Amino acid sequence: MDWILTGGRVLGEAGLEARPLALAGGRIAETPAPAARAFDAAGLILVPGIVDAHGDGFERNLSPRPGVLFDAETALIETDRQCAANGITTAYLALTISWEPGLRSLEMADTVIETLARLRPALLTDLRVQIRWEIMALDAAETVEGWLELEPKPAIAFNDHFTGMVKAPAPDAPEFEARMGRDIPKYAARAGMSVDAYKALVARIEARMEESPAIVARIAARAVDLGVPRLAHDEKTKAERARHRALGIGVSEFPLTREAAEEAVSGGEPTVLGAPNVLRGGSHIGALGAEDAAKAGLCSALASDYFYPAPLLAASRLAGPDLSGLASAWALVSSGPAKALGLTDRGRIAPGLRGDVLALSFAGGRARVEAAFSAGKLVFAAGFARAGR
Repeated sequence: MDWILTGGRVLGEAGLEARPLALAGGRIAETPAPAARAFDAAGLILVPGIVDAHGDGFERNLSPRPGVLFDAETALIETDRQCAANGITTAYLALTISWEPGLRSLEMADTVIETLARLRPALLTDLRVQIRWEIMALDAAETVEGWLELEPKPAIAFNDHFTGMVKAPAPDAPEFEARMGRDIPKYAARAGMSVDAYKALVARIEARMEESPAIVARIAARAVDLGVPRLAHDEKTKAERARHRALGIGVSEFPLTREAAEEAVSGGEPTVLGAPNVLRGGSHIGALGAEDAAKAGLCSALASDYFYPAPLLAASRLAGPDLSGLASAWALVSSGPAKALGLTDRGRIAPGLRGDVLALSFAGGRARVEAAFSAGKLVFAAGFARAGR
């Protein structure tokens, strides 16, 4: 079905403009199709759909409590609906492939990927995979390398959440360095293991740490060859960013320090930070503040991280109560992440681009999704009828 959205203000290249917006053949069109259905957007602002570069909130749909697992089909369908209702029309599911059993195991990742491929034709939004590979999951490396050839093209994030478990932090270390070893009971519960068994597993993995750098280099090189977007997670220093850059890993995802973010920006590389960080007024682990980073030009994209409503709410907060900052704020959840991930067909409202459009209302500085169109299809409407015949 084709659409003509009338009465609203469109956020385009020149800012907000009162004009109709046509969706035809799944794309944004210059003129409406002859049989286009009308959508009354009076009083609403029309913006590009949100592109979520990293979200692991879907894990709560798989496992709402430690040790409680639901089937992947139910979890992915629920995630798809949550994304649509929160204006996320493209979502990269941050699918962790760890050395742990349970929720973040290779087996669970395989189930999610297979289920997503089967469900994709019926989904409301464009759900994709971010292969969030823990670099000490060495036995998973061959499978991970094969997944780089998935369609639609995945992204890959290189994570090291292992070193912090086995390397004692300095007495004055910041919270983000001190937390890993302290949280072992939580990680053990997530993996369905006793603390003692989990610690024994950590010891076995530690004995293989020297194998990791060569495997990381191999997988990064393969991702470069295939044009798969490559992200480095939780960088702390300039040296880390430079090392990843040398491997062709060109996006800094959740840099923990201003130093790391500045190094990425100085090299013309995107930085992805967490939208919940904006809403909370800072990082819950004492890392780089996303709102301050955005204002300083150190943030290219805001991701849902662990809370799907966050990009919408963070962008509306950064836009200001008078919406004077809407264009720059919305770019952080649309064109910014699209560019970081190499998605040239979305993230902006322009003729020929994918028909991902949101109709938003604003009240008290807070945005609400009144309707969401994904690839030109109306996939969410908030409890009232604005669609004519």
